[in-house]
Amino acid sequence: MNALMDMYGGLNFTVLGFPCNQFGLQAPEENHETLNVLQYVRPGGGFLPKFPIFSRIEETLPFVNPVIGDIRKLYWSPIKANDIRWNFEKFLITADGLPYKRYDLHCPFEDVERDIAALLQGRHSS
Repeated sequence: MNALMDMYGGLNFTVLGFPCNQFGLQAPEENHETLNVLQYVRPGGGFLPKFPIFSRIEETLPFVNPVIGDIRKLYWSPIKANDIRWNFEKFLITADGLPYKRYDLHCPFEDVERDIAALLQGRHSS
C-alpha cells in the first residue's frame, strides 16, 4: 500500500487502512496500539504506513469469490456471503465516496493498480 501512495499519492488518491480482528483474532490490540504493532511487530522492521490507519470497522461490498473458506478457521457466526473473508481484502472507492470495486486477498496487485489508474484518468463507469 505504501507503494501505491508513492505512485499515486499526489493525484487525488489515498490509501485508507482499516484494521480488523475477526480473522483468526490476529489483531487484538487496542486502536491506539495499532501503529506500534505495525512498526515493531507485524510487519515490523520500523514499518510506518504512508496512509491513515483508522479504528476497526465493518465494511461490505458484494462478494468477489463464492468460497468463504474453512469454517473451522473462522471466528464469527453467522457467516454471510458478503462478509470480508480474510486480511488484506481491498476496496476501491471513487473520489465521490462511492464503492467502485472489491478485491480479495489473492487479486494480483497489478489489477488494483490498473483500476486506480483508470479511475484517476476518468475511465470508469459509475
